[in-house]
Amino acid sequence: MPISWNEIRDRAHRFSQDWADAVSEDADAKSFWDAFFEVFGVPRRRVATFEHKVKKIDGKTGFIDTLWKGVVLIEHKSLGGDLKRAHAQAKDYFGGLKDNELPRYIIVSDFARFKIYDLDEDTESEFLLKDLPKNIKQFGFMAGYQTKKLREEDPVNIEAAEKMGKLHDRLKEIGYDGHKLEIYLVRMLFCLFAEDSGVFERNQFREFIEQRTAEDGSDLAAKLAELFGVLNTPDNKRLKTTDELLNAFRYVNGGLFQENLPVAGFDKAMRDIVLDCCGLDWSRISPAIFGAMFQSIMDKKLRRNLGAHYTSEQNILKLIGPLFLDDLKAEFEAVKTNTKKLEEFHKKLATLTFLDPACGCGNFLIIAYRELRALELDVLRILLPKKYGATRILDISPEILCNVDQFYGIEIEEFPAQIAQTALWLMDHQMNMVISSEFGQYFSRLPLQKSATIVHANALQKDWRDVIEPKNLSYILGNPPFLGKQYQSAEQKKDMESIFHGIKGAGVLDFVTAWYVKATDMMVENPSIKTAFVSTNSITQGEQVGILWPELLRKGVKIHFAHRTFQWSNEASGKAAVHCVIIGFSLSDTANKRLFDYADIKGEAHEIKANNINPYLIDAPDVFLGKRRNQICQSNEMAFGSMPNDGGFLLLNAHEKNELLINEPSSKKFIRPFLGGEEFINRINRYCLWLVEASPVELKSMPLLMERLDEIKKLRLASTRKTTNELSNTPSLFGEIRQPETNYLAIPEVSSERRKYIPIGFLTPDIIASNKLYTVSDANLYHFGILTSTMHMAWTRSVCGRLKSDYQYSAGIVYNNFPWPQDITDKQKQAIEQSAQAVLDARAAHEGASLADLYDPLTMPPDLVKAHRALDAAVDAAYSKKKFTGDSDRVAFLFELYQKIAAPLDAPQAKKGKKK
Repeated sequence: MPISWNEIRDRAHRFSQDWADAVSEDADAKSFWDAFFEVFGVPRRRVATFEHKVKKIDGKTGFIDTLWKGVVLIEHKSLGGDLKRAHAQAKDYFGGLKDNELPRYIIVSDFARFKIYDLDEDTESEFLLKDLPKNIKQFGFMAGYQTKKLREEDPVNIEAAEKMGKLHDRLKEIGYDGHKLEIYLVRMLFCLFAEDSGVFERNQFREFIEQRTAEDGSDLAAKLAELFGVLNTPDNKRLKTTDELLNAFRYVNGGLFQENLPVAGFDKAMRDIVLDCCGLDWSRISPAIFGAMFQSIMDKKLRRNLGAHYTSEQNILKLIGPLFLDDLKAEFEAVKTNTKKLEEFHKKLATLTFLDPACGCGNFLIIAYRELRALELDVLRILLPKKYGATRILDISPEILCNVDQFYGIEIEEFPAQIAQTALWLMDHQMNMVISSEFGQYFSRLPLQKSATIVHANALQKDWRDVIEPKNLSYILGNPPFLGKQYQSAEQKKDMESIFHGIKGAGVLDFVTAWYVKATDMMVENPSIKTAFVSTNSITQGEQVGILWPELLRKGVKIHFAHRTFQWSNEASGKAAVHCVIIGFSLSDTANKRLFDYADIKGEAHEIKANNINPYLIDAPDVFLGKRRNQICQSNEMAFGSMPNDGGFLLLNAHEKNELLINEPSSKKFIRPFLGGEEFINRINRYCLWLVEASPVELKSMPLLMERLDEIKKLRLASTRKTTNELSNTPSLFGEIRQPETNYLAIPEVSSERRKYIPIGFLTPDIIASNKLYTVSDANLYHFGILTSTMHMAWTRSVCGRLKSDYQYSAGIVYNNFPWPQDITDKQKQAIEQSAQAVLDARAAHEGASLADLYDPLTMPPDLVKAHRALDAAVDAAYSKKKFTGDSDRVAFLFELYQKIAAPLDAPQAKKGKKK
């Protein structure tokens, strides 16, 4: 294991004195570098070679003075030599090295001077031999101390996953599968990480493979089985006949190597893959994201896009920051000058517990643990100098209170659960190396005494109290599965029914909502628990709000913070993006309510201090918009367009229409334009056969049309729905007819979220509206002006459902609940009507342009933009004299207005008493 920094500094001081008089490269260089490696407790022969032969870029053969493959290349000159030339010479060798041999560092020296280049960080540093003790931490990589900031976008993460993918495939070809395969892979990951990060000695695992296994790989499986047994056996219980190389491995414990695995017949290909894996620097992987990549190697489809399936650290911090980390940091700042309070705060950190009930590979737990340990380090930086003064700390282990056993998880798949537990150990070791670097004393937790509790189970069937008692739990967090009702399996629907038993309408809820209910039940037993989940934004929109949230608020839930809709993704190419929200809640209230709003869902959030965060994630009262049959305000009724239910036989494209007219000219009087939302927005020509007033004689005179009607009749008769069967009696008619008889407003059911306004417009009664359009009969300019305003759009964006990310308008939720202006004056109404007409005039000025063209944010004409701004100002003025600061302000106002209008309508009507 690595020696302590304190010991390394002492050795560096002695080294600088011992070699102060060296001058000749030929006479002393090799001894110089052997001694240099010993400063860090690393035998040079184990890891590096002198005079490594390589073909340079120019084709000539060269010899690298010292090469530690994948780590460092050293070029040495005699005293006074040209170090710039030595660096250039070192770079010349790169063309002759394999990818896994390329070093991160170059060191050049002439005995008296050192120059070190970090190629990853693109930095260089030069100092004198006598100053080596002061600069010794720049060589932390020599001793196994992590000096690189782990970055999720580092290609080494993907490279590591690819190597594990090859190992996985070979193990599977040999016959390992399922649980045995998964255990084998996790053990190999641990061993590879251990020898590069100071858990094992440097190159110890690689040396064991190279020196103790046959080149043909025939005994590799047996030797690995022997190694796994040694890693699971305490030093004092090992057999005396154990191989000296094997015996040098440290006892790991933790149950990782406990299970006996079958010993298969490996071969040279398998041995080569293992050695290739050893060539990578595994200390550079990020446990926070590698677990998800590691899991993706199990699925060849996912493996094609390694890196697209992890949750980015930036997004995890959006949740854990306001859930607990921000408050802890603020508390630390408040107590850091008071030793007693700081000690109490330190003890508090070690009592905090975290449960992720859908933990996957443990990303949230790993980042939470890392941040907790980083905060503990800040505490120790203040406490330890006061406690120990200037003396060196001989044993720092009693001072480290935070550990992985504070973390709990539930995961339905076994392999990710195993990865999560192992990855938390890896993160623990990386943080221990930071502690070692900070305080000079090597600190490692081997053998493993504690581990996270990661339970392999179905979180919706498992009683969470069996994992951790509510009284012992501080926080629940995570990213439960995103599955709409249409994507849920039969088993998942059954799980949902068990959670939402007795709750009317729960069948439409997203899968993630079940975690909200189970978390709330835990909080009922311990109201101090705080919870935050990443969720699909649909649970804060449309009909789901009125089903889920009354149940949660009835139990006392208060939303403490929320990220409104943003794009949840990572930085990998080909990534899938989902529109999400983050909701933090508890049964206790807080005055510090935080709302994070996104002007651009791909951009940064703007934080707003809120008085109350309601289930629509608006700073407004807690109200629920259920489906209404009637409007809360007096306005024209909104209805669906007509539904054909015809198998397409009453519908015609332009070509079919022309063909029918050529063959049956008499059909002309029955052909009408037919528009759904897509046709309306994009100006697509489509037609239908509107046979409402067609007589039997007329129908029979058109054989081609009769053939269509025959097909419709057959189709409807074949349906399993009784109502559709009954429609077979009238095959010439649409299944549902709701066509307005006057001019009407048309509103698309689905519209792109890119648009600032949903394109709506007037249509004449001869244009048949499909069921993908909403219609408002007898509408006028005032109705058009209100519905196409920013005020109405702000309401729509907040309360409508979504189809993927597109707006999904509805009459029952959006329109019928919409609060129209109250006590509007004739002057205000006239201003709206004039501005609405100006919008229509601006549209008409662009002949041939579709509504899609006119309302595309990149191509919207300036005159139309100007007309809409004037209309928005007129509508805003009709609602309030105050200026609205933005959509959030508008929606908050509308919710208050809704409450005033709807409360009397929803109040129970008192029953009239009988006369005595």
